[in-house]
Amino acid sequence: MLNRFSFGARPGEVESMMTNDSDGADKWFERQLKPSAISDRECERRMRDYPTMAMNAAQILETYPDRGTLARIVDGKQPYPTDPDLAAVYEVQVHKYKLERDTKQNASLFNVTEEQKQKNKEAAARIAADLYAMPKQDRMHALLKMPVEDRIIFTRYVQGPIRYSLLTDFTPREHEYFNAMSTTNSDATYRALDELAQATILRDILSERQLQAVMTDFWFNHFNIYAPKGQDRWYTTPYVRDAIRRNALGKFPDLLMATATNPAMMIYLDNWTSIGPDSPANIRKGKKGSRGLNENYAREVMELHTLSVNGGYSQADVIGLAAMLTGWSVDHPETAGPFFFDEKRHEPGTKQWLGQTIQQGGQEEGLAALKQLATSPKTAHFISWKLAQRFLADDPPASVVDKMAATYLQTDGDIKEILRTLVHSPEFNSRRYFRNKVKTPVEFVASVFRSTATDPTNPAAIVQTISNMGQPLYRALPPTGYYITADKWMNTSALLDRLNFALTLTSNRVGGQKFDSSRLLALGLMSQPAGASPLILATATMRSSQSSAHVVRTSQITSRKRNETGNQEEQMASGSTTHATGAGAELALSVLETSLIGGRVSAQTNGLILQQIEKPVANGGPATAPAKLDMLAAFVIGSPEFQQR
Repeated sequence: MLNRFSFGARPGEVESMMTNDSDGADKWFERQLKPSAISDRECERRMRDYPTMAMNAAQILETYPDRGTLARIVDGKQPYPTDPDLAAVYEVQVHKYKLERDTKQNASLFNVTEEQKQKNKEAAARIAADLYAMPKQDRMHALLKMPVEDRIIFTRYVQGPIRYSLLTDFTPREHEYFNAMSTTNSDATYRALDELAQATILRDILSERQLQAVMTDFWFNHFNIYAPKGQDRWYTTPYVRDAIRRNALGKFPDLLMATATNPAMMIYLDNWTSIGPDSPANIRKGKKGSRGLNENYAREVMELHTLSVNGGYSQADVIGLAAMLTGWSVDHPETAGPFFFDEKRHEPGTKQWLGQTIQQGGQEEGLAALKQLATSPKTAHFISWKLAQRFLADDPPASVVDKMAATYLQTDGDIKEILRTLVHSPEFNSRRYFRNKVKTPVEFVASVFRSTATDPTNPAAIVQTISNMGQPLYRALPPTGYYITADKWMNTSALLDRLNFALTLTSNRVGGQKFDSSRLLALGLMSQPAGASPLILATATMRSSQSSAHVVRTSQITSRKRNETGNQEEQMASGSTTHATGAGAELALSVLETSLIGGRVSAQTNGLILQQIEKPVANGGPATAPAKLDMLAAFVIGSPEFQQR
């Protein structure tokens, strides 16, 4: 249940769920279906570091202006913001814009020699020292009063502990100012996308509302947009929040309509540019203009969002729906305007679609079409199939898909009820579909942090890691989104990338991210159920001053088996080869496997892990006990079994 409907079980969570309650898993699932009733205090506290998460598109664009905004200010067509602090931030952006315009080079301010870079770093250090001597509440105000060149040099070149300390003391709003001024060119809008990606991975790891987080991930991928495209740089954040997350556990027709009437979708699939060939907007002085229909959204809403590629529609139906959706547009997207229906761009007259004659009705034509798509049995089957593919198997059985589709039609596409049908199906608990899915990079990385109880202190580094694995957040270019099947993510190269990440993380080399394998071992020991076999008697002493505390333990493994000749042998992980690793390493490995995976890994994997930790380290000597523990954790995380859910 936890592996399917969360981003991974935390240490002790399974035991807590099942202790004295055989229905603990079902009760957890039912609670998760009502996310608003679940306290999420820690996650909400961390979200305060990302103010754009609560902003609408206009506020995001105002905070992080694009080049178009700066050009209008320079040309006198738009005033500076009335807020004096924000206006001071704009001064920096306008200065960069003028340099770029005049020199025809991006980031021209930073095309400097190594000697000049060193001077800039020294100047930034002096400014930082001056700011650090001031009261915390006065520092940003003082920075914004400095000459523009000093602000640029400081935000770009300040380094080291003093940078970290200053940033830590800034308020979230002051963080926004700093980030906007620190861009290498005048366009700051990508900062909002950076915040969105970081906030998303934090939510996936930290939120108590795990099912909502998982479903938000699923539905965004289903209704994918490419966030860096044009004005979607400022529309994507509210799209995720208001269209996707808000409806992630509601009814599918509402979710479909929320995406269809969101500027982000209209821009991504170009429907805002679509114009009826015979519409008033395309007729000038009695002559028809050259503009016409854009079929992108009409095609994808049937192929990818509702009916499926085998949904029984034709190219003529795509054209008919595109005509019905003319006028569905965005009011001045360059200034972050809202979705609106432009009657002047709507194609007049009747349309032919899916064997029907659609009477002229303005926006109502598109609304009725989307409702028909959302209630179609073909949509019910396709959505049920995709949900079963996400949670059960890459090729889900028709039996469970049919039951889910029937529930869809009976409940008007109630996502909660469809998921209940899946959970209560025999297939859901079938051994055949146990650990039958492979984690995507997002799922893998989030599950590493959750299962090891590691605090994600550097979300930017985590986001970069996921990107390096092939799944940059909100940057899937095609409307299909990212694949969620094993053939895409389970191969030798991907496994090597994941193992390398695990080794880097456990050695504290992921952007300064701290990892404590001894704490993980202790959590695993403490969560062992009473009477567990093999019986573990362990004493652990952790020294908090060490990144991986020294563990002093006495252990006795009392579970033994006797071979046919009566000789006693330990149940070794390799199943055939005796390793000179000692009971301590085997004990630690057993605990980590149980804690991180929920059971033993294969004999082959186990044997390889025990061999690896006995290899000499770089200096030729044996690895220390803490180093071996770090390696054990890394190899379990990198094992094929951990990649499954």
